[in-house]
Amino acid sequence: MRLISFMGSDGQATYGAVVGEDVVDLGKALGSQYPDLKSLIAANAFAQAQAVVASAAPTLKFAELDLLPVIPNPSQIFCIGLNYHEHVKETGREVTEKPVIFLRLNNSQVAHGKAMVLPPESDNFDYEGEIAVVIGQGGRRISEADAWNHIAGYACYNDGSIRDWQRHSTQWIPGKNFFKTGAFGPWMVTSDEIKANQQMTLITRLNGQEMQKATTDMLIHSIPKQIAYISSFTPLEPGDVIVTGTPGGIGLKRNPPVFMKEGDVVEIEVDAVGVLRNTIAKEVL
Repeated sequence: MRLISFMGSDGQATYGAVVGEDVVDLGKALGSQYPDLKSLIAANAFAQAQAVVASAAPTLKFAELDLLPVIPNPSQIFCIGLNYHEHVKETGREVTEKPVIFLRLNNSQVAHGKAMVLPPESDNFDYEGEIAVVIGQGGRRISEADAWNHIAGYACYNDGSIRDWQRHSTQWIPGKNFFKTGAFGPWMVTSDEIKANQQMTLITRLNGQEMQKATTDMLIHSIPKQIAYISSFTPLEPGDVIVTGTPGGIGLKRNPPVFMKEGDVVEIEVDAVGVLRNTIAKEVL
């Protein structure tokens, strides 16, 4: 299934399943039991959702919805840095024995089709195409061997970065958390449709030009290793998000540097998922 979160006509957040260009309103059918997508994931109620999709006619058009980030309310968003060799090389850093991890805030994200926001504090707004993993079954000290069983699904992610603020100190959090600078979507493809360890191809395009391309077999720290490492120091919860790292080709390290500007269109494509597309807009003060 392809699952989304969106604003309903009543102004309340809800969720649904994308079927072609249409959407089955799962919140309408299952909302009394599972008020949001995170609670559906926590209950492992995908069979119920599939039954609704099989029996109910779609009532909504995907293109007309006011989308939200796939999981609007994750308890935790973990981002993995320096996780492809070409990116490590272009930044002049060294491969680390353990994953490099930072956190993002919920309000630093926007949905598919929304504008990523360029703040007035900087014009160093860079793209980072990534694959996001959504946790299904939570747990502490999850083994690498069991990690695939803890994944609910996958989505595209743009870890938009305000580079000069990221470089203010050794801590990256400010540059990674400006309001509405990241993007998460367009939907979550459930893990039953993507095999464990399936090779996925990730591509970033800026105004139609390919800027980044990699496959998941190029990850330095694999998805199971990321899950095992993070769950060693904190319990993972259903709906948590792990953003698995960006390949080489970032705008900062190009000659001359290429930063996103107002009116640009940026696309993150994951072949097993789809295309996350966003425009860039200046923040209105």
